[in-house]
Amino acid sequence: MMMSQQFMKLSFIIIGFVLIAFLGVFVPTVHAQMSHKEMLQKADEARGNAEGIQWEISMDSIEGGREQHRTLRVNARGYNSLVDTLAPANVKGQKLLMQDRNMWFSKPGLSKAVPISPRQKLMGTAANGDIASTNYAGDYKIVSTEDGQLNSEACLVMDLQAVDSRATYDRIKYWVSKERIVGLKAEFYTVSGKMFKTATFEYKNSITINDKPREFISKMIINSAIIKDDVTAIKYSKPVLKKVSNAVFNLNLLTR
Repeated sequence: MMMSQQFMKLSFIIIGFVLIAFLGVFVPTVHAQMSHKEMLQKADEARGNAEGIQWEISMDSIEGGREQHRTLRVNARGYNSLVDTLAPANVKGQKLLMQDRNMWFSKPGLSKAVPISPRQKLMGTAANGDIASTNYAGDYKIVSTEDGQLNSEACLVMDLQAVDSRATYDRIKYWVSKERIVGLKAEFYTVSGKMFKTATFEYKNSITINDKPREFISKMIINSAIIKDDVTAIKYSKPVLKKVSNAVFNLNLLTR
């Protein structure tokens, strides 16, 4: 009788292992059902690329020992976005418009908006393009991929190369979670291949897209790879899904 019970116990354990192995092999993971380009598009959605959305940004930077703070409001729809500066008082009213991968700047008193590059420095280690709606899927081509891990989370590590000079960076190494389909870390490189900045991302906000809840970015930390103490923290408020009219992205209305 004792031998029979031990045999049954051993049989259940073996069956359990077999089932786990079976499920591990045959149940497709989320990322396995998507192409690499689709993963990048999904990761963009978690960083602002949605059909009508608004959020506020709080930026704090330390650069060369100098501390700065800025508060911004972002209205975005797809790849277009309008950034209004709310504080401090000396830069209040400044605006950045991203439209069809082109960017313009305006401020009170300026009669005409000025074209600028997303690569230009905004504050601290952050560039203008860092606060606009993310469009890695459109601005970069996937040169290669490899499996990786970040903080014990399985990732697909993408090597992204800018399709032209309008992209914020020449090359990005991007860690995308296979389970959550969000970008976890990025390394930014010059055209010569030198890494000059890194960024990490957190997703404690959420939005609903096509009746499905999605994580949404809550924090981005940008560190200089050259001067270790230079850092910019970008905190995102809870996003609000809303209708954003075409007039918001009308260049002719930017200085009015």
